[in-house]
Amino acid sequence: MSFIRQFVALLQINLAGLPHRAGSALAIMVGVTCAVGVLVSMLAMGAGSRQQEFGNVRADRVVISSVGDRGMAGNIPRDELAAVQGLPYIRRSSMGEPIIVPEAFVPMQGRRRVTGVRIFFPLIGVGGEIGADESELHITAGRMFRQGLHELAASAPCARQFTGFDIGDHRSIRGTDWTVVGHFEQGKSQVCVVYADVDTLMSAVGQNSYQRISLTLKSPADFAAFRAAVRADPSLHLEVLSEREATEDDFKPLNGLLNFVSYFLGGIMAIAATFGSVNSLYSIVDSRRRELATLRAIGFRSATVIATTLFESILLALPGAFLGCALAWALFEGMSVSPFGYSFHLVVTPSLAALGVVWALAMGLIGGLLPAIHAGRASVAGALRAV
Repeated sequence: MSFIRQFVALLQINLAGLPHRAGSALAIMVGVTCAVGVLVSMLAMGAGSRQQEFGNVRADRVVISSVGDRGMAGNIPRDELAAVQGLPYIRRSSMGEPIIVPEAFVPMQGRRRVTGVRIFFPLIGVGGEIGADESELHITAGRMFRQGLHELAASAPCARQFTGFDIGDHRSIRGTDWTVVGHFEQGKSQVCVVYADVDTLMSAVGQNSYQRISLTLKSPADFAAFRAAVRADPSLHLEVLSEREATEDDFKPLNGLLNFVSYFLGGIMAIAATFGSVNSLYSIVDSRRRELATLRAIGFRSATVIATTLFESILLALPGAFLGCALAWALFEGMSVSPFGYSFHLVVTPSLAALGVVWALAMGLIGGLLPAIHAGRASVAGALRAV
């Protein structure tokens, strides 16, 4: 009898006997379900975070920072901002002004409405051209801040999540009283963002340089030419990134931490599930010693026994994979979380579900390997005598 025919025949025998080994089979499926569910639900945090990060990213927007210093560590003098404003390829507003938004960051504190926990996030000073590029920013209540005044505009998530951001509230920043004058939505973002006039903010905190500059190009195809123009100007010591590159750089520490926690916890659960599979499969093999010995005695090959036992292990892991993905989606899809003060919704994507299935198959393969070898190497005579 060929290997294929032996494999199919023995696999049918194994599957037909599963109702008699329901306890061991169920233990394998439950372990895999837990491992896959934990992994997918944890990775859903990273997927949700990235969806939030890139939700408002545009291909025609560019972020400029000083060479070697990005984000809040940037240092761009005012004269370099003036030089950038004169460069080509920059889109202009209906008033004919280049759409350039210089930014400065100052730490700000918020207190959560429900728990009272204090969270620090940046107050962003921005230039007057913010929103001129037909971006996703829309005023929902009140108005935008006015240049030259100590006024704040807070995103709607700020007003929902933190106290002190209702319209008319006053906030003290470096001893200066600032008034919240408006709320806005920015796409689907759930991040708390507070804007103020950049020059007024810099004057209030004694700062003379910007942290970074955001601008809009006439076309995404102009990015390479614009970056070349910046590099060609000897008076500029600036680094040009697309908005996507800058966003990835800003959130790299958070995403790295989320991925580490996800795979760490998922790995622990996977190891536990794999050991459980090994024990369950060993018990299945031991309960079938007489049956396996009889099959070997009538001509079934050792390789066939190993292959079918291993395949059975993988098959038992599959229901756990699908159930784990389904539970992760049912329990965590769309759930709002706020690790480290950064709010977003969990997202269980098809790619995460596929990863969970692959994760389960790997557990089935590894967990079934030793029991399969044990079943295939068992002595026919010894097994018959033992029973």
